[in-house]
Amino acid sequence: MAGQGREYVDLLDWRRRMAELWARWRHEAQGDPAAATSAFRSAKDELFRTHPQSPMPNQARAGFRGLAYWDYDPSWRVPARFVPLQAAAGPHDQIAAPRPLALPSSGPGAIALRHIGHLALGGRLIGKHLGVFWIEGYGGGLFLPFLDRTSGNASYRAGRYLLDTLKSADHGIDAASGELILDLNMAFHPSCVYDPRWACPLAPPENRLQIAVTAGERLA
Repeated sequence: MAGQGREYVDLLDWRRRMAELWARWRHEAQGDPAAATSAFRSAKDELFRTHPQSPMPNQARAGFRGLAYWDYDPSWRVPARFVPLQAAAGPHDQIAAPRPLALPSSGPGAIALRHIGHLALGGRLIGKHLGVFWIEGYGGGLFLPFLDRTSGNASYRAGRYLLDTLKSADHGIDAASGELILDLNMAFHPSCVYDPRWACPLAPPENRLQIAVTAGERLA
């Protein structure tokens, strides 16, 4: 297929390849998360460098040597328990209807999501929480952006993403506990970091971790 409409087929191929990368990472990370993450990063760099739907503009690809990351640190791979929104405290706690909201974006408009609850983090992040959102529209998807004390210096000022299941960014679950897995070594920048033509939802202030998350993607 050539000419008008080709970009849609290319976008389909990009999403298929990214979905395959995430699926392979989830499987391999059960045994050796550091090796799985290294392989994922290398394959992602190759897609950024060569794929027609790379979020990186054409003029930046010739000298592209790979995205910048912190070294893998297993202590940033933590369990996360989903806690749904609750109604006001009363004799019988009830789950409240998810709240619709519009997160600000890097583009001219806001992006519609629903705040559906939060994740109670474990491991080295025990006692900390992050709000989690559902992307509105056909298909939906779980979405988890965050800010931390690297935001604005060592990482993008408006935050990074951990989960974006609409685009296959999903860390899986712990089969024994049923809890979600969050591997902050897989934190990644939104596409608007590479090219302002992309409009990306930004992390809300309430999703700021008051620590420096020295894991995942960083600024060069």
